[in-house]
Amino acid sequence: MSEPHVTLDPRGLDPVQQKLRGPLEDQLTSALQAAIDRVRADYGGEPVEQVCQRLLDETRSGLHPDIAAGFNPDMDEFCRVAVAIVRGDAS
Repeated sequence: MSEPHVTLDPRGLDPVQQKLRGPLEDQLTSALQAAIDRVRADYGGEPVEQVCQRLLDETRSGLHPDIAAGFNPDMDEFCRVAVAIVRGDAS
């Protein structure tokens, strides 16, 4: 599995968020990658749906609460990552 990267759609960002887009994407990507590492290390045969939700929870827990509250990722993408973890695809 290639390393996922969070990309924010600039059309959905206010002017302040647009100015901070790069650092926000970096922080979100870092939190996601840390979540993937934790979930992969602790994976014990859970179904994809549970792994997907855990990825979201773990990612949000690695963010500032204000950023986490506004983080609404594409869940299809999160579930693709969850499928890779369930299948045991290499990182």
